[in-house]
Amino acid sequence: MRGFGQRGGLTAIKPIFGKAPAAGARLVLLVLIALALVIADVKTSALHGLREAGAAIASPFYWFSRQPGDLVGGIRTYFSSREHLLLENERLHSDARVLRGELQQMVSLTAENVRLKELLSSTTVVEDSVLVAETISVSPSPLQHKITINKGEHDGVYIGQAVIDAYGLVGQVVEVHAKSASVIQVSDARHAIPVQVNRNGVRGIVEGTGRVDRLSLPNMVETTDIKAGDLLVSSGLGQRFPVGYPVGVVESVESDPGEAFLRIVVRPSAKLDRGRYVLLVFAGETARAGGAR
Repeated sequence: MRGFGQRGGLTAIKPIFGKAPAAGARLVLLVLIALALVIADVKTSALHGLREAGAAIASPFYWFSRQPGDLVGGIRTYFSSREHLLLENERLHSDARVLRGELQQMVSLTAENVRLKELLSSTTVVEDSVLVAETISVSPSPLQHKITINKGEHDGVYIGQAVIDAYGLVGQVVEVHAKSASVIQVSDARHAIPVQVNRNGVRGIVEGTGRVDRLSLPNMVETTDIKAGDLLVSSGLGQRFPVGYPVGVVESVESDPGEAFLRIVVRPSAKLDRGRYVLLVFAGETARAGGAR
């Protein structure tokens, strides 16, 4: 009873009961003020300027608070973009290399197509039956001008058969196998072919020199009517080559007082060092069905 009767004890208890209602009243007051501000902002534009000012004041704080995240995001974006660009660049370089390779192949195929068209067009002026063959190998020896073609005995190919291209006589078949054959070219030093000057019918024998760009016409006396530019064609003598196929064009005619015969250089008509396809001529022979025209 004594403790409760003292002023100090009552004074200690009163603040506890006195502060609680004041805190609650303040909270209610703040809530009412907030509601009033919200209603005023919704219903009127009186607080628009205040809201804009608050937003302007808070904007720098928002900007500073975003900087660490933006910096980290920027760094990640930089490195990921750089890696992506490097991968994309490598892919584009790879695609470019593939396209360049395909382009080179396309150029080669286009040129080969042109040559093949020229070869096939030449068959329109050939009276004999012909068979298209593809060159599959060339003799590596510089002393032998021979090629191997992909047609053989099964296709009716025979020894001595004439071989031409779109421009002239290439040579003749010297070996025949089941599915391939060997052809000696007119430029081979061991090869000779009877010819005649297309202009006047003068006969001679063209021999190979071992060079694909040069033939010779020996044993022609100085009085022979022959000159540079004359076309030499196969004469058909010896019954080995058909008549009338271009062999070469006279490139030069030289006379040496110390020699009995003219020195005549002939340029081959056929493209002996290029081209992939040739024609096998069936002169007086029966071409097998499906292989010849």
